[in-house]
Amino acid sequence: MTWETIPQLALSTADRFGDAEAVVDGELRWSSNELVDRIRRAAGSFAESGIGPGDRVAVWAPNSAEWIVAALGLMTAGGVLVPVNTRFKTEEAADVIRRSGAKALLVQKGFLGADYPAPPGVPVYDLKSDFLTGGAPFEREVAGTDIADIIYTSGTTGRPKGVMMNHAQTLRLYSEWCDLADLRHGDRYLMVNPFFHTFGLKAGIVAALVRGATMLPVPVFDVDRVIELVATERITMLPGPPTLYHSLLEDRGTRDISSLRAAVTGAADIPVDLIRRIREELPFRSIMTGYGLTEAGTATASRPGDTFEQIATTAGSACDGIELRIADDSEVLIRGYSVMQGYLDDPEASAAAVDTDGWLHTGDLGTLDEGGRLKVIGRKKDMYIVGGFNAYPAEIEGFLLEHPAVAQAAVIGVPDDRMGQVGRAFVVARTEIGEADLIAWARERMAGYKVPRSIVFLDRLPLNATGKVMKDQLR
Repeated sequence: MTWETIPQLALSTADRFGDAEAVVDGELRWSSNELVDRIRRAAGSFAESGIGPGDRVAVWAPNSAEWIVAALGLMTAGGVLVPVNTRFKTEEAADVIRRSGAKALLVQKGFLGADYPAPPGVPVYDLKSDFLTGGAPFEREVAGTDIADIIYTSGTTGRPKGVMMNHAQTLRLYSEWCDLADLRHGDRYLMVNPFFHTFGLKAGIVAALVRGATMLPVPVFDVDRVIELVATERITMLPGPPTLYHSLLEDRGTRDISSLRAAVTGAADIPVDLIRRIREELPFRSIMTGYGLTEAGTATASRPGDTFEQIATTAGSACDGIELRIADDSEVLIRGYSVMQGYLDDPEASAAAVDTDGWLHTGDLGTLDEGGRLKVIGRKKDMYIVGGFNAYPAEIEGFLLEHPAVAQAAVIGVPDDRMGQVGRAFVVARTEIGEADLIAWARERMAGYKVPRSIVFLDRLPLNATGKVMKDQLR
């Protein structure tokens, strides 16, 4: 079955799945029929409050059943969703909401004790109030080429930019994602990835609607709570960062997680042994890794039959209809239907990101193996030059993670009078190890220019809400 718009997909779930469980959130349990009724009523509330075709509405709240209804109800009313990062401080959120031109803001009052940074004259609605349920059932005509959402980049470097995507792009890409990730009808999908991020919204909500999977939103990531939910709700689908699977391995045997079937993860470099252990020591039957970015969604994915090493050390091959190319400076370029419609109100940045031939310049550095699998070796902005040699932090971090005492590592370039720049590693240790010992160990395993000259031990690395290390804070 094909749909032209996300509202078409969402509203079709009542006919396709009826009384099957669609959303579970604490005590709340909705069937597909109930979810669709709530979406239509939310659309009515938006329309009655003056939200018209193409009007933008921001949602600044953690994952919840009401978040799902708000997003789908807004799109059904013809509006454009602007999800706002829950890790943002009030000033950061206010900047994104203002620049998005949002006509309304939805929040979960009391969450994190934050203020609600709506510009003057912009109404603020509580997701948990009766706003979403008070409207008369409504649906507005929407086209596949209409903008569906504007997701702001995670802001690890520079000011976040609003990435515009239309309905048709999302539906095509995340229908394919369901096959690649082995998401099936009847799966119970624990949604750890935040809905304000492409993964949570599209590989999460949209993919679940495509397949008819039960959505179980997790508002705040807490490993113990996640494992408890896996056991009590018989979760089958559990995407998440590598740290999630480390935690499952450590907890192994204490609770019944035998229902788990499909894992999806991704990072610049995942230890091969972690992928092997996920497959051999946990119940998962399929593991997918991939590479994506806000500006193009999921661009590559591993395939059934890939080896542990290929799954761990590459991000798989290009999705259907997407071209990959490595530029002369090793930057990863992407072209195809999934590339964004541009940055909101920023034609200069849009032109800098997507060239006249349609290639998106990702800012990531990579290589392609003989099978066309992408290996991401770092960020273009992160690369530093040691005495004339290019040093790629992701590669060096991968080496450091092989040391049994190293749990996490992040590497940056710092100024050096003699070499221009040298590496500095920030390490979260599992067991005690000294700086000199770790540097000596590194010297035996990598070229001299790659070896960090200094190591700073931390209790934790600064991460944004999508699990990326915020290297600007390390600097």
